[in-house]
Amino acid sequence: MRHMRVLSTYLFRSQRLGPALLTEIEQAGIPQLELFCARSHFDYRSPQAVRELADWLDHHDLCVHSVHAPTSREMGTSRENSTPISVSDLERVRRLDAVDEIKRAIELAEAIPFRYLILHLGAGREAQDPQRTQAAMSSLEHLCLYAKQRGVAIALENTPGEYASPSALRQFVAETRLHDLRLCFDAGHAHLWEGIRPAFDAMRDLVVTTHLHDNSGERDDHLFPYQGSIDWDGALAALSTAEQELPLTLEIRESPAEAKPLQAVVACFERLERAAAALAQR
Repeated sequence: MRHMRVLSTYLFRSQRLGPALLTEIEQAGIPQLELFCARSHFDYRSPQAVRELADWLDHHDLCVHSVHAPTSREMGTSRENSTPISVSDLERVRRLDAVDEIKRAIELAEAIPFRYLILHLGAGREAQDPQRTQAAMSSLEHLCLYAKQRGVAIALENTPGEYASPSALRQFVAETRLHDLRLCFDAGHAHLWEGIRPAFDAMRDLVVTTHLHDNSGERDDHLFPYQGSIDWDGALAALSTAEQELPLTLEIRESPAEAKPLQAVVACFERLERAAAALAQR
């Protein structure tokens, strides 16, 4: 069985997500998207921008699989000019502000149906902290209900560092008893921290979607698979042990060196699918 192909619009973060770009993605044969919520890319808070995207999708075969919650408030055109958005912020006012911002992303489902909201538990490589965990639980109690009312499940993404590592996320779900929470397995982040197989084993029973990208094991480069040091046969073998078939979601960082990124995306999907099929036949 062929895995579902999903492309994160993170690849085009510096561009506006308009009809011309959407048409290029559709013509490349990509069936599903993960919308990356950065207001300079796609203004999820703008009724007009949301309506325009919903109208375009209504007349095309391209669908939205998931939405990546905003990770920062953009104060300018670069990520350096932004402030983090974190549901586990220890400062109550900032935390409530983060919850409100994430609710705006969830509300997209009222116009553009999608299954999963991908959410970072923290804003960086924080250490484990009971107060931070309590803050996150308070935020997510509210957000899980808000999402469920709109047909959306929240999937927490493993990120490098102790606080949102795969094992820590699994423990968080167990301790908070937020049974509607699911997990997004990020292969690149796992490679930087616990390693692919132990990371996936810790998350397996709650994983519903993925982020696939590569790196050399030193920086979160978001390279195309096979451009870094991840063993992709091993990664695909781990994914094959999931309790449900997982989509192949490419979350690649744009690069000036990649003149035709959509061609590279399609070639990458095909290579991953060939490798997965070969593994299945062994």
